[in-house]
Amino acid sequence: MAQVYTDADAPLEPLLRRTVTIIGYGSQGHAQAQNLRDSGVQVIVGARAGTSWERAERDGFAVMPVPEAVRQAQFIVLLVNDEHQPALYQEQIEPNLTAGKALCFAHGFNIHFGQIVPPSEVDVVMVSPKAVGPQLRRLYVAGQGAPCLIAVHQDHTGEAKPLALAYARALGGTRAGVYETTFAQECTADLFGEQAVLCGGVPALVRAAFETLVEAGYPPEVAYFECLHELKLITDLIYEAGIAGMMFAISDTAQYGAMTRGARVIDDHVRANLRQILEEIQTGQFAREWILENMAGRPVFTALERNQAEHPIEAVGEAVRARMQFKPLKPSSD
Repeated sequence: MAQVYTDADAPLEPLLRRTVTIIGYGSQGHAQAQNLRDSGVQVIVGARAGTSWERAERDGFAVMPVPEAVRQAQFIVLLVNDEHQPALYQEQIEPNLTAGKALCFAHGFNIHFGQIVPPSEVDVVMVSPKAVGPQLRRLYVAGQGAPCLIAVHQDHTGEAKPLALAYARALGGTRAGVYETTFAQECTADLFGEQAVLCGGVPALVRAAFETLVEAGYPPEVAYFECLHELKLITDLIYEAGIAGMMFAISDTAQYGAMTRGARVIDDHVRANLRQILEEIQTGQFAREWILENMAGRPVFTALERNQAEHPIEAVGEAVRARMQFKPLKPSSD
């Protein structure tokens, strides 16, 4: 079992003695910067001229070019996309790192697969919130928090873990629990979850089930409701109460069908594919493929993205969702 930390385990003091630079003011960057500021942490934003710079300034942050932001901070958080991090690090971050600073990641990809190799005299940690940026911010404002994973890759100062815990607390993570892992575990498990379930497996299953009903003569709208629309109802139940809680909440007919048919969908062949996907991640095969894909200008990515956007379920869904826009209720005449 992973070690779990709460507020009592994570004093803010180590972080309050440092200036934090957030590099990248996107979904995670804006949420993390604002949570940190509200926790009393001194925050600056490193960005390039453009929309992100302007947005950070409107939100009241001191904004400066990345090299200057790195020079002025002792705790540097890299929140740009994985594929952009190595070049940004080599050109603008590494030349401005000095001994005793800390480099923080939200995902282990570039450290685990050797795309970024920090100098030995800096701390290297990971704090990975288990929420998208807007949700991370909403939970914090509501007095709650999103769980976080933390890991230490390199501890030069002897304060790497206390710093990671303090950062997680400043985000609100210790309100929900902070779980200790490693860069390797987080990276490979995260990629596997995305590919096998969250972003790969579930959408592929939804499309295949939709196609099966439509090919059998069912109206596309009916297929959309039964295979995609109601997925939110089930995932919300699982999120709140686990799989057993979801089973308790649905009808007995649905539960019996799930228990007797689900294993026919996820059969031995699927399990073998899952093991192969995990092996490709663990051995670095997927990482090499993705790195080369970016170097080549993303030809496969672009073709697959276009193909999926043109799937019939997208047009059906767009039409269905357009009719579902919520409108303000008129006051009662009673």
